[in-house]
Amino acid sequence: MSEQPRTFVVSPGPHLHAVDSTAGIMWWVNGALAPAALWGVFVFGWSALFAILGAIAGSLAAEWLACRGLKRRPTLSDGSAFCTGLLLALTLPPGVTWWMSALGGAFSILLGKAIFGGLGYNLFNPALLGRAFMMATFPVAMTAGWIAPRPWFTAGLDAVTTATPLAVWKEHGLEAAVRLVTSPVGLWNALLLGFRPGSISEVSMVLVALGAAVLLARRIITLTIPLSVLAGVAVSTAFTGAPGLHLMSGGLWLGAFFMATDYVTSPSTRTGQLVFGLTIGVLTGIIRVYGGYPEGICYAILLANALTPALNMWFRPKRTALMGTPS
Repeated sequence: MSEQPRTFVVSPGPHLHAVDSTAGIMWWVNGALAPAALWGVFVFGWSALFAILGAIAGSLAAEWLACRGLKRRPTLSDGSAFCTGLLLALTLPPGVTWWMSALGGAFSILLGKAIFGGLGYNLFNPALLGRAFMMATFPVAMTAGWIAPRPWFTAGLDAVTTATPLAVWKEHGLEAAVRLVTSPVGLWNALLLGFRPGSISEVSMVLVALGAAVLLARRIITLTIPLSVLAGVAVSTAFTGAPGLHLMSGGLWLGAFFMATDYVTSPSTRTGQLVFGLTIGVLTGIIRVYGGYPEGICYAILLANALTPALNMWFRPKRTALMGTPS
């Protein structure tokens, strides 16, 4: 009886498989973001909840349509589209209407991910690309949709509009920004606990940090990029008189820990990640201090995303030379 010929199978990577799957990582990220999202709803009320649900629904619908149109297997269960919608929603003003956030979520998936070939092929962070689209499409809602938060735990909600601390700082100076942020719980407690105007996640600095700690414990992210982002902001805003307010305001922590660390759009080597993070931090500070927008983390990350292929080429990993005589 003759032996069957052995088949030599050649297939594309990955060839090494880890315990954590893409879906597992995505749902861990979603779970880490959940406390900040829930806190944003508590602080800002129903409008924040509708903005979150709209962005997630738009992302999921666009993912389903993209899979159907490209005749690919459904990928809703891997959690990536859900994560894109949730991340987008957390960067939005709580007063944005649900259909605007839904359009932003759909744009994030269709033009930020699907057009490049799907998850793993996108050049830019899809959620931030969706936010940039919304800034260009709905400028009034994106710059005037800020709602005054609860002043403390037991207080009720007042449906009045306000401005963010960074916007007040740019227009009226540091003292006016400090007065806006200061609440019955005190200035620094308001910054940490979230009783201040801002995006849905901006008020949840402690909970964003807690979610990041979960991802660090799971080794889903490392500290190289986030710490270099914070260092870049600290250096570029050191002369403003209140670098601490810059470090604790805006969507800086969400961007540094949850968006800049995206596997697909960030460099793969530690040195490249360090340069990547410092670039984001310095650009954020420059945009905040000299630019027309009070916030800069969104555009800083998108600009740094475009540098990722070059950083991967410039900072290639060193390969150990083989010892001995080759066979």
